[in-house]
Amino acid sequence: MHRRSLILAGLLAGCGHAAVPTRPAPLPERARLTAELTAQFVRSAAAWNRGDLDAFVSDYARDTATTFMDGRRPQHGYDWIRQHYAPRFAPGAPRDSLHFEELTARPLAPTLALVTGRYVLARGGATTSSGPFTLVMEHQANGWKILHDHTSSDPR
Repeated sequence: MHRRSLILAGLLAGCGHAAVPTRPAPLPERARLTAELTAQFVRSAAAWNRGDLDAFVSDYARDTATTFMDGRRPQHGYDWIRQHYAPRFAPGAPRDSLHFEELTARPLAPTLALVTGRYVLARGGATTSSGPFTLVMEHQANGWKILHDHTSSDPR
């Protein structure tokens, strides 16, 4: 009887332990999210490099509350952001080649992420501008969208 009780107690303890939900480690989630957003930013840089303004700004939430720090103060709205970038996409306007580096993403909630990285603009093999950025992004029905963009340029 004592042996059966021990086996039964062991089985019950094992079942109880197996029923406790476990939360996945944050690192794999962070790595998956970073990989997903890295692919998105590769597409974004390709849009910039081919001169496709609409594809480039499609990463921003199409909302009047979307914010962009312009170096002096926050600017609001998708329309402002599009107008801000439009001169760089005008025919004949100089637009250096863009790529992103050091991209990392941190999940804040199931649909929110904090993204940091560095943009690099180059022409003729030389860097013309670069700097760090911080984005708050939201996963919406049509993918990850930027809600807030704070981009800085390194001093020259």
